Amino acid sequence: MPSLRDEILAELTRGEAHLADLERQRQAARSRMEALRGELASLSADGPILPLPPLTEESLAPATPAEKVRLFRALFKGREDIFPTRFVSKKTGKAGYAPACANKFVRGVCDLPRVKCSECPNQAFNAVDHRVVLDHLRGRHVMGVYPLLDDETCWFLAIDFDKASWQEDVGAFAETCRALEVPVAVERSRSGNGAHVWFFFGAPVAASIARKMGCSLLTETMSRRHELSMGSYDRLFPNQDTMPRGGFGNLIALPLQFEPRQQGNSVFVNEAFQAYDDQWSYLASLPRIAPSFVEGLAAEATRRGLVVGVRLAELSDEEDSTPWRRRPSGRPRQLPISEPLPREVRAVLAQRLFVEKASLPSPLLNEIKRLAAFQIPEFYKKQSLRLSTALTPRVIACAEDLAQHVALPRGCLCDLEELVQGHGAALEV
Repeated sequence: MPSLRDEILAELTRGEAHLADLERQRQAARSRMEALRGELASLSADGPILPLPPLTEESLAPATPAEKVRLFRALFKGREDIFPTRFVSKKTGKAGYAPACANKFVRGVCDLPRVKCSECPNQAFNAVDHRVVLDHLRGRHVMGVYPLLDDETCWFLAIDFDKASWQEDVGAFAETCRALEVPVAVERSRSGNGAHVWFFFGAPVAASIARKMGCSLLTETMSRRHELSMGSYDRLFPNQDTMPRGGFGNLIALPLQFEPRQQGNSVFVNEAFQAYDDQWSYLASLPRIAPSFVEGLAAEATRRGLVVGVRLAELSDEEDSTPWRRRPSGRPRQLPISEPLPREVRAVLAQRLFVEKASLPSPLLNEIKRLAAFQIPEFYKKQSLRLSTALTPRVIACAEDLAQHVALPRGCLCDLEELVQGHGAALEV
């Protein structure tokens, strides 16, 4: 006759099996909803691109540690077979990240930093599980995530803003997203001197598509806030379209780690940059963006030439399928500016070309800066060869934003004249 203990264990086993079955049904229902949204998008492919209803997490805020970890892993999902942790060098005092490994710093086995983890013959990487995530949340270590999956898709996109004007930059970027009905979440960074803006997807999205969406949103924001640096194009996570040979892709630190959270950092904030009182309720309410919506935004931005908005350096006529359509400067057609424009743009030609900023609207100043910016062919060459692009910028910007002027190389004079005349103004040099 079974004991009371055996009966309780049997009941627990049945309960776990029932919960697992409910979870499978829930995931199947979400997958079916995503497929239906994709079919709906394809039926209106010839019409205007409209935002589709986002996928949302319809559960209540998690209450137990296990529920919180489950929600956390569902949102910040990257590679599951490996994850990085933060360390501080005893010699230099500088912080860095390295894959969590059972052999890390074992004498005679680990040769860090002489041998990179990706090249080490003694790899014993730890996989992601509930325990390591809970340890991150409780402050036992600082955990990161590699967002680029083996099939070169991703579950989220994040953008890092870390300049002195990060609050103004994030505010302008979030306004762009709201105007296009793209849901975002803003996290104050670990240091408190920057922010990460997160986009969460309902299903994996090709990294190239997700990055095009992010770049196009940055381009749109720069047209309204010219102060936003073009270096922002290099602050996307994942930072690659394809997985570098032998590498893991770039990493991003995960939020809500215990220690910075005590100082009000590494937490999600509202439009006034105040932390939400209940972080878990906020995370549970975050919508997931349908992949079809991401693809629609990226396709429209590509069609309009707004993914990056600057030309490739050394572009030849053979590389351009329609060279007869190119303007003399080789730059794309100008977009109309709705703000009032001056009749005259003044500039001084000295060691550089100094354009007076007074009375010039932000969209025009943004276009002026882009006269001295171009994409680097070396970046795309390395990416196509699956080499690391960590130290290779995507865009070189030669303009300098001064207090009263924008400084351009002298060779931009003809392009500047063409630009201002295209907007119905005259250039006085």
